[in-house]
Amino acid sequence: MRITRGEKALFVIPVMIAAAFAQTGEVRDKRSPRASANRAAAQRPTSESPLPLRPKSFDLAAMDKSVDPCSDFYEYACGTWRKNNPIPPDQARWGRFNELAEYNRQVLREILEKVSADDPQRSPVLEKIGDFYQSCMDEPAVNARGIAGLKPGLDRIAAVKSKPDLVDTIAYLQSLGVNVLFGFRSQPDLHNASMEIAGVSQGGLGLPDRDYYLAQDEKSKETREKYLAHVTKMFTLAGDSEAASKKEADAIMAIETKLAQASLERVQLRDPRNRDHKMKVVELAALAPNLEFPRFFAASGSPAFTEVNVVPPDFFQQVNTALDSIPLDDWKIYLRWHLLRADAPVLSRPFVDENFNFYGRYLNGQQVLQARWKRCVQMTDNLLGEALGQPYVDETFGASGKQRMLEMVDELEKALAADIEGLPWMTAETKKQAQIKLKVMTNKIGYPDKWRDYSSVKIVRGDLLGNAERARGFEVHRVLNKIGRPLDKNEWGMSPPTVNAYYNPAENDINFPAGILQPPFFDQKEEDAVNFGGIGVVIGHELTHGFDDQGSKFDAQGNLTNWWTAKDREEFDKRTSCVADEYGSFVAVDDVHLNGRLTLGENTADNGGVRIALMALNDQRRETPNATYNQTVERFTPEQRFFLGFAQIWCENRSPESSRLLAKTDPHSPGRYRVNGSLQNNPDFAKAFGCKTGQPMVSQNGCRVW
Repeated sequence: MRITRGEKALFVIPVMIAAAFAQTGEVRDKRSPRASANRAAAQRPTSESPLPLRPKSFDLAAMDKSVDPCSDFYEYACGTWRKNNPIPPDQARWGRFNELAEYNRQVLREILEKVSADDPQRSPVLEKIGDFYQSCMDEPAVNARGIAGLKPGLDRIAAVKSKPDLVDTIAYLQSLGVNVLFGFRSQPDLHNASMEIAGVSQGGLGLPDRDYYLAQDEKSKETREKYLAHVTKMFTLAGDSEAASKKEADAIMAIETKLAQASLERVQLRDPRNRDHKMKVVELAALAPNLEFPRFFAASGSPAFTEVNVVPPDFFQQVNTALDSIPLDDWKIYLRWHLLRADAPVLSRPFVDENFNFYGRYLNGQQVLQARWKRCVQMTDNLLGEALGQPYVDETFGASGKQRMLEMVDELEKALAADIEGLPWMTAETKKQAQIKLKVMTNKIGYPDKWRDYSSVKIVRGDLLGNAERARGFEVHRVLNKIGRPLDKNEWGMSPPTVNAYYNPAENDINFPAGILQPPFFDQKEEDAVNFGGIGVVIGHELTHGFDDQGSKFDAQGNLTNWWTAKDREEFDKRTSCVADEYGSFVAVDDVHLNGRLTLGENTADNGGVRIALMALNDQRRETPNATYNQTVERFTPEQRFFLGFAQIWCENRSPESSRLLAKTDPHSPGRYRVNGSLQNNPDFAKAFGCKTGQPMVSQNGCRVW
């Protein structure tokens, strides 16, 4: 899953390093989703494997009632679920998100298996996704081709004789979705969010983060050795001798270490002010003359432009020096590696296995490679997401669910407005600006009003590598062609089947794909106390992102500007520092603590989301005093069911490897701390379960921002 342009997602699902992902589609059929769902259901074929059960909201069987809720509410709510749901061997972690994603994956599989038959009666959309899926599932054809499909790219790299050739080849590889050396894309202008501008950013690494190259602890040293062995093996599979492959791996490590040294840390990149460096193209060309940016931009096929945002300038200065100090032949090795790395998942089985052994097994702790159909469903969604999303929406998403979601968003917005107005630490001047931002915040529910037009993407049955490169290339050019154009606020950053949600600061909107609008997050058959604890908290979480340590630096129109008084910003920083310090004390695995500054935005959103969702529920209860959610059910009060509904969306198990990786790279806390960290700061939770001062679930100095 890809999150772009500063979007804040509810959840990050780590994926094996693979090709750049794209999302494409066509104009949607205007028939009602409900009618289409009935037609699709009547025609649905029987899968080889039955659909798994949907996760259940407010699941009493998931609880471990032997645990004191005031000591460890996460284990109280999820303990039995965690015991009964070990991590499947083809997963690095397993939680309620994964359960629902697995259900959606089976729905998508049924759709794709049906439309993959070579039927001339298929619509253009179904033909594209069906033929792509067929090409992915035809493993004998993929194995027979080996790396033959990489020959044009490898030949292009081999022909590089000069720095201008190198620049042209970097542009060529990036046009295929191979992210080498640095990133180049469109982005909203930080000071005029209504327009898209060009942006270049640090990049070019094969390991997940700069610290993997620079840290000197024993685990980091081991990872570098494993990476060297992996690169060596990949070059050997590509036909190089073992001796040559080892030298090539050393050259790659040397280049990527220099790139890592030039890169900003993740926490630094979280501050939008560190991403704010717009300059003229001629200034960038003078900053890094060896990169010949005017030549690169022309070779990339992007529209002409005169200004570009540079993140960070120091990175490109240091890369400029490296282009002089590192031999051209080493740069060619680097380009070969990243072409191999990007396309490994769509090559023959030896490359797939080796790619998995390092990125999946070693870095993530996943024991076995997923079944091919799972990988092919995911690849189709990643590369043609809005195309696949059309039959998915027809199959699963009803108009009534969308209407209830819109009502809940409205209820949560009213609660947040009341919360802002009642804050004792914020002055009236800043409150006024916060209310203005909240009032114009928009929301997108389920799926786009207009589907992405992917008709120019050529999909050929039996040509997986070519299809993947063409789909990635389409996405690259679609994004670049937005440079100089008005921001399209109707565009989505996630495909409809995605089990996730996000806030986009440039658009000042919250987004909820159809994939997450199912149990345990949202269940039309469930009463509101549980739904407010599930999707209600998710809505509150995304709303709060507009006012976290990053979102609070953007105004109602999505521009990077300060709308705070100096006094209020100082008080805000004190309160967010409390959250950062609190979560920084939590242990992810072994001796690895969470990075409280890296996870600050998500932790702030979790704490705020729980608080305002409960406010919205209580408002509902006052308006309808005789409703079911005012009654005790299964011995649990409405407030208790709310907190249980919240906790149970985060039930999960993680491999130690995954926990270690995510502690370094993921801006989200593990499920345990998303629950216990938020609730130990919440007086309403303590009241609901009778927790007393001094017990673990009652913080001595509870943190509160919103």
